[in-house]
Amino acid sequence: MNVGLVGNRRYRPLVDLLAKLTAEAPRLGARLLLEPPLAELVPGHAGALLDSEPLDVLLSLGGDGTILRGARLACRRGIPVLGINLGRVGFLASAGPANAVEALGRLVKGQYTIEPRLVLAARVGDTAPEALAVNDVVVHKGGVARVIRLALFVDGEQVGTYSADGIIISTPTGSTAYSLSAGGPIVTPGVDALVATPICPHTLAVRPLVVPASATIAIRVLDPVPAPDELLVSIDGQAAAHLAPRQDVTVVRATQPVLLARVGDESFFGRLRRKLAWGDLTDRNA
Repeated sequence: MNVGLVGNRRYRPLVDLLAKLTAEAPRLGARLLLEPPLAELVPGHAGALLDSEPLDVLLSLGGDGTILRGARLACRRGIPVLGINLGRVGFLASAGPANAVEALGRLVKGQYTIEPRLVLAARVGDTAPEALAVNDVVVHKGGVARVIRLALFVDGEQVGTYSADGIIISTPTGSTAYSLSAGGPIVTPGVDALVATPICPHTLAVRPLVVPASATIAIRVLDPVPAPDELLVSIDGQAAAHLAPRQDVTVVRATQPVLLARVGDESFFGRLRRKLAWGDLTDRNA
């Protein structure tokens, strides 16, 4: 089985974990294909690199940001991705360094479950290439702290105007990320919906909005700004593009879901309680 590896070099356990996985992979029946930054960390690595051959599954070594990067890659290839958490929260991860070899073995044997997750496809203007987002698409302003006026449209109908720092369009997966920090609702992964959450709206009358996943959402910046290049569209907090005033950002459901692989039996609500301290303190050991 060809297993692709992506990772974040800033995590200290990464080097030791790579050495362990590359040593155990032949015994488990896995052929590891590393992205170039990871191959540099394996002395004498002479194996294939990530983009050189087809992959069966993808293994992500890092935090949630690394999993998101790997998930977008896996989504385009139509393969499952499993996260090994080396970070602090690791809400999307299924295993940690201690059981990473076991997780790899279960991947090879097919002893895992798949959670299909909705993905967003975003486009800036009419001609820009489509960008995929697993968590969220965010329209916001950089530079000085000032609100901007935005118009939100759902299926061509204007919902209203927002004076805010920006708007987050999130998937159910992303509802526990930036959208949650901005006061958005937690949406369970099986719900077919998109969430529009304003960032610091300058009114008490604006609330997050949940719409069907089949909807087409458009965001338009209404105000001219002194520096148009400060208007940004962020994809999963990792990639950004500039947005011109009166230019639309269109967000729809992508045709291909991302396939999150899981090797444990912990439920979504179990992760919510354990990772995000959901519920009362007295309930955490229940």
